[in-house]
Amino acid sequence: MPLTDLPLSARPREKLLAQGAKALSDAELLAIFLRTGVPGMNAIELAEHLLDINSTLHDLFNASEQEFCAQKGLGAAKYVQLQAVLELSRRYMLEQCKREALFTSPQAVYDYLTIQLRGLQQEVFMVLYLDSQNQLIKDEILFYGTINAASVYPREVVKAALRNNAAALILAHNHPSGVAEPSQADKLITTKLQQALALIDINVLDHIIVGGENCVSFAERGLI
Repeated sequence: MPLTDLPLSARPREKLLAQGAKALSDAELLAIFLRTGVPGMNAIELAEHLLDINSTLHDLFNASEQEFCAQKGLGAAKYVQLQAVLELSRRYMLEQCKREALFTSPQAVYDYLTIQLRGLQQEVFMVLYLDSQNQLIKDEILFYGTINAASVYPREVVKAALRNNAAALILAHNHPSGVAEPSQADKLITTKLQQALALIDINVLDHIIVGGENCVSFAERGLI
């Protein structure tokens, strides 16, 4: 059935205007993004089909360009549009975190890092530079690739901390596998960084690993 044949209260756009975005299902929200269906499926039915074959929104939104464009009703234009929407959403949430949260709350840090690192296909090492009030000065990805003693250089972290006039740091990296448990290499490099930064009176408050939806804190584990 074409969407125009549905009652106004059942059409996604009209429903959103009348009741707000929270009243819509995942399929209805996705249908608004899709705008049109394909032969034999209206936009809602196409959205339901895409959610069925992808299992979750996370799987759909994190599909590679090739995987995304190979699905029914999708293509390069929609892939570009989706990536723009996701990036705008990410930037909006980061703005909110920076404006509202002092980084003294573990949950605020987890939320911030999850937005930054979840879904990345490559392992990256990030540093959060904090002032004396534990307010975020800046975040920065310093290293890419597997995190070990050979790929993370303490002197570069020290130089970056001094350049940003940081009073304290939070270290973070992701595990694309989705398993957030720290490896022995993670523990060794954390100790090396702590020792190097202690020489210039900069405290490492935590090292957090993001794996999928989970975060592991070295501080909470008593590893730092």
